Order: sequence, then structure tokens, then C-alpha cells
Amino acid sequence: MRIGYKLAAEAFGPQELVRQAVRAEQAGFDFVEISDHFHPWLDVQGHSPFAWNVLSAIAARTETLGLATGVTCPTVRYHPAIIAQAAATLALLSDGRFTLGVGSGERLNEHVVGQGFGSVDERHERLREALDIINLLWQGGYRSYDGRYLRLEDARVFDLPPELPAIAVAAGGPRAAELAATHGSGLFATDPDAELVNTFVEKGGKGPRYAEVAVAWAPDEEAAVREAHRTTRWAVTGWKVMAELPNPVNFEAASATVTEDDIRANFVVGPDPAAYAEAVTSYREAGFDHVVLMNAGPDPDGFLDFFATDLRGRLTSR
Repeated sequence: MRIGYKLAAEAFGPQELVRQAVRAEQAGFDFVEISDHFHPWLDVQGHSPFAWNVLSAIAARTETLGLATGVTCPTVRYHPAIIAQAAATLALLSDGRFTLGVGSGERLNEHVVGQGFGSVDERHERLREALDIINLLWQGGYRSYDGRYLRLEDARVFDLPPELPAIAVAAGGPRAAELAATHGSGLFATDPDAELVNTFVEKGGKGPRYAEVAVAWAPDEEAAVREAHRTTRWAVTGWKVMAELPNPVNFEAASATVTEDDIRANFVVGPDPAAYAEAVTSYREAGFDHVVLMNAGPDPDGFLDFFATDLRGRLTSR
């Protein structure tokens, strides 16, 4: 089991994210994962730097820390050819420490280029075509592709790493888990759902299996709950809401009825390391081997110290 630290790019600026990543390596985290957004979820978060620049800076400042996007949508705001090139370059700059996490995206980030966002079925097919294109370009040479939604004309990625990055495909159901197995080389999920892992494996998936755990650390449980509610209450609105709303103001409205009790029900909160270890164990038992801790508490450095002194040993000894 490898334990990662989520870099909340909606909540911090680029220099601070790089600083946190360096501290995460020092604290003993195995990897960091960064969200790839154009907008934050809520205006109160106040940030959304370009994830790929941040990852490049982290690669230059760290030595052993794994890197991952969690996740990139390679279908609307980006063309998959650009992501194929960016991921290959980052794999070279990080000496093979990078995993490309991909998904079908959220309207929040993709609508900004004025090309629409499409139905759920269209997004799934776009992602399938995008993965075709990325895998094609990573074979080397000049390549073309003529899909229903995406096209590629006589393109070549010149700088390819000796070992290609894993592609962890976000899945919330069996169809996406199968796509992760057939078109990716890893799985990405947000719930301890053993069925997703089983589908991935049954369909031939053999790569890493990533999952995210929502936590909020503070020395006082109430302080942790208050901060998570202030900045991260959007996370309990459900994926159908999270995928469809176009701007932070819409998430402000959609999350207006979320209570602090909802935060307690959906996050690990407070200072008890046993609660964090229990949550991670549920993902391990479901078959995940890379678990990312997403801290929505008020003190990132306090959480990193807590991991180093109180939590890391519990997680690595299991």
C-alpha cells in the first residue's frame, strides 16, 4: 500500500502547492496527486493554477516522490495529443515518477473553451477516443486518428520516456472500470468499492489502483469540521451534481443545505489516528493499493506533521 497526499489546487496557489509537495516527501508520503482544474469549486477556495506547471516544479524539487494528476480530462479543454506530449515530458523530467490520471471531466472546467460538454454517453466515448489517441502516440512515429468526436492528423511525440507512465482511468461504475482495463493501465476511484476493482481485474487490468479518502485534520474536531464545511462542502453533493454545474456560484447554491453533520458523515475528522487508519484499511480491503489522503482541514503543515509522527507508522505496519 502506497500513501499519497492530495494537493488541493483549488485552495492554494502554485508556490504553496510546491512547498507542500516538498514537505510531503519529507513527511514520508509516497506520492502526491494534484487536481487539474480551470476553476475552483467554490469562490472561497480562491485558486486554480495550471497543474502541469506545478507538477514540473515539484519534479525539480523532489527526488523520490511519485506524481499523479487526479484527474485530467483529455477531451475538451485539452486535446489528447497535448496530454500525450505533456505526460511524456513530465515522465522524463521526473525520472519515471509520474502517473497520468484521467477522467471524463466536469462542466466546471471544460465548458470554458466554448465547445460544450455533451451527454454522459458522449463524454464516455470521448474519453475512449482520447485514450486511443494517447496510446497511439506513445507507440512512436507519426500517427493519425479519425474518431467520431476526436481527430489526430500526422502527429508525433518526439520525446518519449523509456518506460511509459501508467494511465489510471477514473471509474464510478463498471463501464468505466472496464475502460480502465482495456484502454488504461490503472484504476482511479473515490469510494472503497470492491466491485470496481473486481471488474478492472476481470477485464484484464493489471496496473495500480488509486483511491481518494476525504479527511479534515485539526487538533480539535470541531475546528476540522468547520473548515471542511467552509471550503469543501461541495464534495458531498454527489457526482451527478459535481459533473454538471458550470461555475463556483452554482456550487455555492447547490451546497447551501450541506450541514456540518454531513461533513462528519463523509470525512474523517479530527486528531484520532485510529480513525484515519480504519478508513485506509477499508480501501485496502476493497483492493486498492494507492490511497490518497485529501485534507480539508485548516492547517496543512499540522496535518503533514501528524502524518509523519502519528499516522505513517500505523498505515505502513498493516
